Amino acid sequence: MKKIFLSISSLFLLSVLAVAQETIYPAKEYNGLLFITNGTVHVGNGEVIEGATIQISKGKIVKVGKDIAIPADDVKVIDAKGKQVYPGLILSSSDLGLKEIANGVRGSNDYQEIGDLNPSVRSIVAYNTDSKVIGTLRANGILFAGITPEGGEISGTSSVVQLDAWNWEDAAYKYDNGIHLNMPSFIQRFGRRGGGIPAGIPPALLARFGGGGAEGSDPTKQALEKVEELKTFFREAKAYLQETSHKETNLKFEAVKGLFDKKQKLFVHADQVKQMLSAIDFSKEFGFDVVIVGASESFQIADLLKANNIAVILNQEHSLPATEDDDVDQPYKTPAALQKAGVLFALNDTHDESRYRNLSFNAGTAATYGLTKEQALQAITLNAAKILGIDDKTGSLEVGKDGNVVIADGDILDMKSSNVVYAFIQGRQVSLDNKQKQLYERYKYKYSIK
Repeated sequence: MKKIFLSISSLFLLSVLAVAQETIYPAKEYNGLLFITNGTVHVGNGEVIEGATIQISKGKIVKVGKDIAIPADDVKVIDAKGKQVYPGLILSSSDLGLKEIANGVRGSNDYQEIGDLNPSVRSIVAYNTDSKVIGTLRANGILFAGITPEGGEISGTSSVVQLDAWNWEDAAYKYDNGIHLNMPSFIQRFGRRGGGIPAGIPPALLARFGGGGAEGSDPTKQALEKVEELKTFFREAKAYLQETSHKETNLKFEAVKGLFDKKQKLFVHADQVKQMLSAIDFSKEFGFDVVIVGASESFQIADLLKANNIAVILNQEHSLPATEDDDVDQPYKTPAALQKAGVLFALNDTHDESRYRNLSFNAGTAATYGLTKEQALQAITLNAAKILGIDDKTGSLEVGKDGNVVIADGDILDMKSSNVVYAFIQGRQVSLDNKQKQLYERYKYKYSIK
């Protein structure tokens, strides 16, 4: 009976989701002239211009500055006087569009495949542009996301999407920009406060946070064996790719070709120092461009990361410290430590409950723990664009880049004052409506609240 009830509940929930947001459409292409005037423009590279104008033509920024003449022709003008103007924010690594309802509705999730080595899995083809989460991100100024697969040792390829599209082909901003590898854990952390490993914990989660393995086993030995297996895979892939012809096509080896010719980056999901040291070793042996995702202990080896040109995506700033010996506010201070060392880093948001909408407020926290506000903004705009390989098109409000612009009342990094009032993707004014706003209006109406 319980199973029947759950099935009926799931069908009802999916039916509700299926009929939601029918009137929120992707914006049509705009090829005219767009002027955003009189705003405080935060360029994204550290520069701030008061009372500036941004001119956008055919989706591209053509002028930024003061005293820009506006023709009397039929042009669109947005007066941003008293408002703050920012580049579109970027969520660097996320299961957005791959995971809708994390617990209870498996049919809404498509973020991982069976098996350990899946480099040929492409997350972009599973991306759901009708996700109800997307609208809540746009309303918070997030216009781009790195769509990332999960599971196994090599999860597959990520792609970058813009968050206003009819389908995944329309959404794709950069195809297959990286391969994602989950570095095995070198320590077993579950039970460090006296308990054992909780029952039912998925292996991927154990690997991420430090756990797994039989009781009494040596996690370091097991991790090193797994690392060697991964190295063997890449050595074999390298030998395969050096051959001029093949009797049979190996899809897994073909999928990592971009790592060897630097068209892709290797995103290594790792939090522990030993995991990150292994990632550096991969960079040295194979010459890969490596980005570490998670990196909660990166402050301990910031200088080493800089010396090896390793970029970092800090997954979740609003969290407890990684170990009992860390300062309770260490996650808040880590961005400043990386900034001081000169490490290229981006801030991210992976919080399932808030569904990633607090990205800018993570940056706001970093701005109170050692970063300047412009440095914090850069960590969710230009830095993120550089790491994802899209900085030639977005990440800052500079001439030649796409017109990806967010206009807000108040400071976008401040939860109290931030209120996004306009958003543009490639010059198209996108809707800021979403399911939550609709429900808010619905129940205001029901209870006659004005």
